Amino acid sequence: MIDTLLGWYGREARDLPWRRTRDPWAILVSEVMLQQTQAARVVPYYERFLQRFPDPVACAAAPAGDVLRVWSGLGYNRRALALHRAAAAIAAEGWPDDLEALAGVGPYTAAAVASFAFGARVLAVDTNVRRVLARTGLRPEVPRPGLNQALMELGATVCTARAPRCGVCPLEAECDGPEEPAPRTGGRPRFEDTDRYVRGRVVAALAAGEPLPDVESGRLRRALEGLERDGLVERDGTHVRLPGQPVR
Repeated sequence: MIDTLLGWYGREARDLPWRRTRDPWAILVSEVMLQQTQAARVVPYYERFLQRFPDPVACAAAPAGDVLRVWSGLGYNRRALALHRAAAAIAAEGWPDDLEALAGVGPYTAAAVASFAFGARVLAVDTNVRRVLARTGLRPEVPRPGLNQALMELGATVCTARAPRCGVCPLEAECDGPEEPAPRTGGRPRFEDTDRYVRGRVVAALAAGEPLPDVESGRLRRALEGLERDGLVERDGTHVRLPGQPVR
């Protein structure tokens, strides 16, 4: 089964920029950006971020507000602050033996960086990989080179959570197929109606030097309070700015 999967990956793998490097900083940036975000959306942000911050020293030396400005638009802005803190730790002390000691790095990200950058023989299990393993029954104890990438690619492009493309899956013959999805109950609010939407618009406006978004005052107040609490903005009276940036 593993040989079949690796052969498929060799033919079908998408050409993504972080797959062309073993630089641990570049791989860490990609893995943090890919959390809860699709690869196609990440590519331009990844390339722009590394052009501005090609190594941990450059990132650590920049104000947090500059990091947020380059990140702005990708979403989940707290990831940018965590990456900035991780860069500071790496710049000061080098790469730790335990990658989970870095800000924003959990078990999956640590395993991915260890595997892709440092050649560790560990299995990096994200949501896509977990789904493939559950459906196929594959249990690799010591992953072979390329297996992590192949599992991720299969889960992201073929063995998807909804509407999996079983007819083109290289493991279809060995797979019992996906379980029937549980019926969806209740409605979800529109993204535009969430506080997260307002938070993102505030950070984007500050990054672009534009006025704060014109939204209902209660929502804006809630967003500003949360952003300040998370260290994503600083307030001085009525003035709001990104961390380390001049007062507007």
